[in-house]
Amino acid sequence: MDVIAQVTATNQQFLSQQEKRESSARSYPRRLPLAIQKAEGICVTDMNGKQFIDCLAGAGTLALGHNHPVIRQAIEGVLASYVPLHSLDLTTPVKEAFVDEVFASLPESFAKKAKIHFCGPTGADAVEAAVKLVKTATGNRAMLSFQGGYHGSTHGALSLTGTTDPKKRIHALIPDTHFLPYPYEYRCPFGIGKDGHRVNSTYLESLLDDPESGLVKPAGIIVEVVQGEGGSIPAPVEWLKELRRMTSERNIPLIIDEVQTGIGRTGKMFAFEHAGIEPDVLVLSKAIGGSLPLSVVLYDRKLDQWEPGAHIGTFRGNQMAMATGRATLQYIKENQVPKHVHELGQYVKDQLSSIQSSMRSIGDVRGRGLMIGVEIIDPRKQPNAIGSYPAYGELAKAIQRHCFERGLILEVGGRFSSVIRFLPPLIITREQLDDVLERFYDATVQAEIEFGIR
Repeated sequence: MDVIAQVTATNQQFLSQQEKRESSARSYPRRLPLAIQKAEGICVTDMNGKQFIDCLAGAGTLALGHNHPVIRQAIEGVLASYVPLHSLDLTTPVKEAFVDEVFASLPESFAKKAKIHFCGPTGADAVEAAVKLVKTATGNRAMLSFQGGYHGSTHGALSLTGTTDPKKRIHALIPDTHFLPYPYEYRCPFGIGKDGHRVNSTYLESLLDDPESGLVKPAGIIVEVVQGEGGSIPAPVEWLKELRRMTSERNIPLIIDEVQTGIGRTGKMFAFEHAGIEPDVLVLSKAIGGSLPLSVVLYDRKLDQWEPGAHIGTFRGNQMAMATGRATLQYIKENQVPKHVHELGQYVKDQLSSIQSSMRSIGDVRGRGLMIGVEIIDPRKQPNAIGSYPAYGELAKAIQRHCFERGLILEVGGRFSSVIRFLPPLIITREQLDDVLERFYDATVQAEIEFGIR
């Protein structure tokens, strides 16, 4: 298809071509069948000229939405200056300015003791680096992760990820990886509900101290403060504080994966700040690159015991991403975006809770900041002991489809793909969110009618 033909092609022509040429592992086009012609702010326009509100935002990458002026200016500035676009891990003024901005964005006490490592341009590669870092520093081999967690799809990151489907045909994943229950109130693994996180903490501490637990001392524990792909599940602040206490007392490095939650998404610059704790290792990607590929690991310098070349990658020197990342961090701080996100996040949860009261299929509304999940359930089936109804992934996908037909892009996630996820650009306004909520309401009503629930 030549350039002129591409300009006049329809969605279906692009999608047909994509299906012929791209791998069967592609995912988003199966549920969101569009080819994007242009994008600005919170909206994308497909090849047929239809405009959509984008509440997926590159899975959280597009903190400032599409083609924000400060991003475009940063890109133009790099091109005008003739700095190298690619520099491996050789430093440049662009890189040093980015590092300055990152350290200035961290809690001061963490910044004073932190070092930074640039990884390949994906969050998964940064997770791989973090695991190698703590194993090298401690000399231990076991890793602890949490059920429902998502840390990437490379071999090591997949080993730490709770999702089982992608693992079924992948043999010999990293050994000595163990999964712990996450404090998921609506589907509490201890069958308690609201106070389940206290039992969770007790169980974890017992596991770490029991000489008959079957676990050797771990090299590290990796956790998401808010599980993203797992269904927008926020960990209780009290539980996070206990996790930090336990790991500190036992000298176990705590890795906090903020690939999706970092850079203002939850109403703080970093999600761990809600609990007033600090990690030993912080993993960042997505929004840290200001729309472009970039990932870094920040960690306590006492862990800096690996050798030169211990974790490398050709594209760890993406200068343009460092420029757009710096511009994003500056904009977010100067415009008090986390405060805006906190206020709008509470507003959206309140509105969704109101919608929940008029629907039969919404079991739970949860999240932190503009990282919100709505769990879809089947109210015709028997609830469990704490009143939680079975997940209804088919209905969630129908709601997603009806939203798409109404020009609203939302993703599904969580157990059985039953959670509708709201992950809009952080610059979205209240008026725009009201539009989002209205479309979601109409789509949910239509889906309930379709499935005979309403």
